Amino acid sequence: MTTNTILLLLLSLLIAGGLSFFQYYYKAKTKSKINLVLAFLRFVSIFGVLLLLINPIITRKTLETIKVPLPIVVDNSSSIVDLKAKELVLEIYQKLSQNKELQEKFDMQSYQFDSQLQQSAEFDFKGNQTNLDEVAKNLKSIYGNVFFPTILITDGNQTSGNDYVYSFDANNPVYPLVVGDTTKFLDLKINQLNFNKYAFHKNKFPVEVFLQYSGNKKLVADFSISQGNSILVKQSVSFSPSKKAAIVNVLLPADKVGFQVFKATISFNEKEKNTYNNAKNFVVEIIDQKTNVAIVSAINHPDVGALKRAVEANAQRKVTIVKPNDIKSLQGHSILILYQPTTEFKSVFENNKLAGINTFIITGTNTDFNFLNQQQSNLVFKMSGQNEEYLAEFNSRFNLFAIDNLGFENFPPLQNAFGTVTIKGSVSTLLSSKIRNIETNSPLLAFAENQGKRSAFLLGENLWKWRMQSQVDNQSFEKFDVFVDKIIQFLTTNDAKKSLVVNHESFYNSGEAIEISTQFFNKNYEFDEKARLTISVTNAKTNQTKNYDLLKSNNFYKVNLDGLSAGTYNFSVKELNSKTIYSSHFEILDFDIEKQFVNPDVEKLNQLAMQTQGKVHYPNQVDGLIKTLLKNENYKAIQKEIVAKTPLIDWVWLLILIAFSLAAEWFTRKYNGML
Repeated sequence: MTTNTILLLLLSLLIAGGLSFFQYYYKAKTKSKINLVLAFLRFVSIFGVLLLLINPIITRKTLETIKVPLPIVVDNSSSIVDLKAKELVLEIYQKLSQNKELQEKFDMQSYQFDSQLQQSAEFDFKGNQTNLDEVAKNLKSIYGNVFFPTILITDGNQTSGNDYVYSFDANNPVYPLVVGDTTKFLDLKINQLNFNKYAFHKNKFPVEVFLQYSGNKKLVADFSISQGNSILVKQSVSFSPSKKAAIVNVLLPADKVGFQVFKATISFNEKEKNTYNNAKNFVVEIIDQKTNVAIVSAINHPDVGALKRAVEANAQRKVTIVKPNDIKSLQGHSILILYQPTTEFKSVFENNKLAGINTFIITGTNTDFNFLNQQQSNLVFKMSGQNEEYLAEFNSRFNLFAIDNLGFENFPPLQNAFGTVTIKGSVSTLLSSKIRNIETNSPLLAFAENQGKRSAFLLGENLWKWRMQSQVDNQSFEKFDVFVDKIIQFLTTNDAKKSLVVNHESFYNSGEAIEISTQFFNKNYEFDEKARLTISVTNAKTNQTKNYDLLKSNNFYKVNLDGLSAGTYNFSVKELNSKTIYSSHFEILDFDIEKQFVNPDVEKLNQLAMQTQGKVHYPNQVDGLIKTLLKNENYKAIQKEIVAKTPLIDWVWLLILIAFSLAAEWFTRKYNGML
C-alpha cells in the first residue's frame, strides 16, 4: 500500500473512533457496558464504510516452483511382444516412474504410443502401427518452447510416418532406452513390394520386390511368386555379409479378370528366428479394358496437358488428344472432353447425337458461346466480348457423388467471358462462381443428367493452375487427380442414381484402417441427414456376425471396422427407415507389419540420440540414465514469485461484517429501549 493509503486508513480510524465516542460516551447520560458495545459496533460500521470508500489494494506474494517436464514415452505396439520385451518394458517403466529423486526434480508425465500418442500409465502392447514421428510432433505441441529431456522406451522400429530422426526438437535431449534382443540373427525378409493396383487383361504387369538379409555368411535363397497352388516365378538370389539387399523385377501374366491374390515368398534351408516376414500377399485388379477418353481441342493450351496427366493418373484411363477436324469416328471412346468448343466442333456434336457419349465441356476465352447454345440445352449463355476472372465457391450440399473440398476457394481464378449463365433442366452445381468477393449466382462446375446421358461443364480455362496449386498445398498431385477421376467416373457410369451408395475397398491388409463410407439419398435425390444406417459384417469362415451403426460425418456416413482378423467377410448396409440394402464383401489379408522385425533398430535410435545431444541406454543401464538426469544442471526447477493484488471492495466478508454490525447495533438499542 502507498503512503497516502496508510494515512487515509489512520484518518478513517480517527473518524470512526471519534464519532463512536461522541455519540455513545460524550453525549451519554450513563456510561454502562451497553454503551461500550454500541460504541464498538458503531466504530466497526463507520470504519468498514470508510474502508470501502478508500478501497486499499491488498498485495499478496506466493512462491511457485516449476519443475522441468520429463515425459516417459513407452512403445505400446505389438512388436514389443514379438521381440519378447513386454515384461522388461513394464519393469523399466516402473523403475523410472517410481523413482523418488526423479519425482522430486522433474514433473514426470507418462505417455504411450503406437499410431498416435496419448497420455497413459497403462500399456497393453496391442498397437498395430508404430509412428515415432507422431510422438515428436505431439511433444512439440504439448510443451512448446520449454526445454525438457525425453525418455523413449522403444525398439525403434517405425512402420508409418516420416523419418523420426529429424522430427524431434534438436534442442531437447532424447534418451532412447533400447528394448529387444540386439543379437544379430540370420534373417531373410521381404522388405517392400512395388506394383500397380491395376493391370489389363492378357497383358503382363511388373512387380518390384526389395529383399533384405541379416547375417554373417554367404547363402543362396529361393524367391518365388505364387497364385494359389501355382508357382508363377521362381529364381535364386544370393546374399553375403557385403551384399545385404537385393532387388528382383519380374513380369506376371494378367490371365484372369477381377481381383487376383498373389504371394511373394523367400526361403532358405536353415531355420530362422522370424519366418513371418518371409512372405507377403498382394492384390492386383485385372480389368478387361481401359476407359478411352478423347480430349478434343482446336487450340494448344496447358489445360490439355494437365487434364491428360490428371485423367491418366488412374491406370484404367487412356487419353487421346485430337483436333475436332481429325476425329473421324467416335466409336471406341467412352468420354469426350470438349475443350473450348467453336464451330469447328459441329461434326463432333452431330456425330455424338447418334453415339450418345457423355461429354465434359470446358469453356474459356476462345469459346463460341452462340454455337454452344445451339448444341446443348442444359445451360444458356449470354456472354459479352469482355473476359473476366472467376473464383470458385464449394457447394457442400452437392450430392451426385462424394467429393471433398480441396480448398477451391483458395485456388487461382479461372478465365471466361463475362456474362450470365442460366441453368435449364436437371443441373447440379458443385462449384459456383464469384467475381472477387461478389457472388454471381452462376455455376463454375456443374453436372447434368438427362434420360441416362450425363454431361459436365467447367466454365473457365487455366485448370492447370488449380493442379499446380493443389500440388503446392499437398506436396502431391494426388488429391486433384482424384477429383478429376471422380468427374470421369461420374461420366463413365450411365446407371440411374442409386439411393444408397457405399464406398469400400475389396482388399485390406490386417492392421490398417478399414473404413466404409456411405451416402443415402431421398426420393428427390437429396442427401438424407436423418437416415438410420447399420452394417452387418459376417466372417465367411466362422459365420460370426457383428453389427455396427454408421455415424454421420459432413455429407456422408461412415463406420470404422478396425480390429477384424484376417479372412473373407460378407457385409450388408441397411437403411432402417426405407429398408434399402446394399450387400458386398471384402477380404483382409494376413499381414502384420509389426511382426516384420527380428531386432530393435539401434542404428536409428543412436542417430536420434546424437541429433538431440542425448544418449542411447540399454535395460541394464537404467540406473546410469537416472544418475545422468539427476546430475545434469540444465534440468533445474524454476521458482516463480506470483504477486496477487486484490482490491478491498471485492471482500464480501467486509460487506457482511458492516451489515452485521449495523443490525446488531439496531437490535441492541431496540432491546434496551434506546430508540
